[in-house]
Formats: sequence, C-alpha cells, structure tokens
Amino acid sequence: MTLDEFLSACRQLAADAPAAIAVAQSPAEFADVRTQLVGRKHGRLADLMAQLTTLDAEHRRDAGRAVNDVKAAIEQLLAEREAAVAAASRTTDALDLTMPSRARWQGSLHPVTLVIDEICEIFRELGFTIALGPEAETEFYNFGALNFPPDHPAMELHDTLYLGKDTLLRTHTSPVQVRTLQQYAPPVRVLAPGNVYRRDFFDATHAPSFMQLEGLAVDEGISFADLKATLGEFARRFYGGARRVRFGPSYFPFVEPGAQMDVEVDLGDGKGTRWVEILGCGMVHPNVLEAAGLDSERYTGWAFGMGPARIAMSRHDIPDIRLLYDSDVRFLEQFAR
Repeated sequence: MTLDEFLSACRQLAADAPAAIAVAQSPAEFADVRTQLVGRKHGRLADLMAQLTTLDAEHRRDAGRAVNDVKAAIEQLLAEREAAVAAASRTTDALDLTMPSRARWQGSLHPVTLVIDEICEIFRELGFTIALGPEAETEFYNFGALNFPPDHPAMELHDTLYLGKDTLLRTHTSPVQVRTLQQYAPPVRVLAPGNVYRRDFFDATHAPSFMQLEGLAVDEGISFADLKATLGEFARRFYGGARRVRFGPSYFPFVEPGAQMDVEVDLGDGKGTRWVEILGCGMVHPNVLEAAGLDSERYTGWAFGMGPARIAMSRHDIPDIRLLYDSDVRFLEQFAR
C-alpha cells in the first residue's frame, strides 16, 4: 500500500464515522459502533494500523500521525454523542407532563415597609423631605437636647440599652430633629424614618425593636392649627375620608402642648369600631429649639412620631403586632401588592 492509498483510507474512515455514531442511542449500540470503528482487534482503525508495516520507513511517521488524528476525532464524536443522549434521557425522565404547572412565587414588600413608603409619599407631597440619623446616639441628642431632665427614668441603665458610658441605642428618632435643626436654618420640614430600640416586652402592642417615623416643621409663625390641619390631611389620605380622627391631650418632654391623635377603626374582633391611638404630637418645646441653636422667640414648630407597625395594624385591622414579626408568609402575602 502506498502512502496516498493509506491517507485516502484514513479520510474515508473519518467521513464514515459521523453517520455511524449518529444512530447510536443505547449503551450497547455505542459499544458496537466503538468496536466497529476503533476496536483494537477487529475495528477499521486497527486494520489501518496493521497496514503501517507495509509502508516505506520514511512514510510511516506521516501515516501514523494521520491514524492518530482520525482516532482522536472519532473518540471526540463518540463522547459528544454519548453526553447528548444522556442529557436528553435525564430531561425526559425528570419531566412529568401529567403534573399541573407550579404557580410562580413572587416576593413582595413587608406590610410595614409598604406603610412607610406610603406615609413618606404623602408627606413628600405636603413638602417634607427625608432626614436620617445614627442609631447609636449620645445621651445629649437622645435625652438632653430633647428636654429630658437628668433624673428621667429612661436615662437609667436598666431602662435604656447602653453601648457605653455615654452611648446608647436610640429610643426614638427625635434626635434627628435636633441634628437637622443644627445643620439647616428654618424653614425646615423633614420626615425621619428609622429603627429604634427600647426595653419593652414583646406583646400584642409592643416590640423591643421597631421602625418609627417622626415629622418636624419649624418656621416663623407656625401654630397648633398647622399641626392639626397637616395631620388631619395625612389621615384623610391614608385611611380615607370615611375614617374619623380626634386629638386629645398627652405629655412628651420635647413638646408643649402635647397631644395624641386617634383614628376610629374596627380591629375585627367582634367589638365594633373603637378609637386607636396612632401617633403622638405637639408643639416643639422652646428648650428643644434653644438646644438646637434657634431663637425660640422667633421660631416655632410642631412635631409628631408614629410607629408604622401600629399604623399597619390600624389600616388592616390586625389585632396583634407580633403577627407582623412572625415571618409567616401565609399571613403576610394577603397584604402583598
């Protein structure tokens, strides 16, 4: 056999191999086609290798390289075909066309987060901007600048969560009010959302850590009438015009006079509608304005604070605040939107 005849036989084997491999489906068929093409004893490649000894010595290197190239190409075709058949088999076995399709699960924002976003949007339309502050505060900003007396019970170590001698986890977002007034000159209208921490027991209406929203408006000539009108407009937009609201006296160290705002709701417990407190408010105490560096004879202001979790409870007639923190998707998904 000449070198040209040998190389022609190699090319013919390479041309015939793809068609023979393409029809193989089972392990037995792959074994048969492998034996037929590259079997050590009776395969076509073995017959070609047996012809190497008939070639002239100077042609054997080129002939051997051609045989090896054909063998490598056939082995690659076999491996690719086996992998494709195996993948198709796995897909077919795993697919049960008789099963109903699964509903697509889609996440949503937590109902408290939805309430925060809605409240922020309402006050944004009323001219308020968002202000943020640190959750680890000093005694001055958390208490002193807000007109808490030095012997106030909340300043005791066992009543407040301290991180150090003068550093504590803030008990309200009111420190943001002082920091804002120190940084910006009136007129100021800000809304301060954020986490707060208190030494409260976890019960139907309290949580040791929760989100709080506080609002502040400071300018010349602001009165309690502005406070009542603004919060009344918020209640109408948030709850709807059919819900009634009322204001009653209350006490907070950083406002004078102080009040609470109630909304009439039905909590779905069979007791009918009732008044539920949703926020505390009042005129900013002159001492707070002075602590922030403002002239309390020239400027006045009002402030309010609310817990969005309680707002969500009153909005959706939820009787227990712990339901919002249990992470039960079956309960939470009814509020998704």
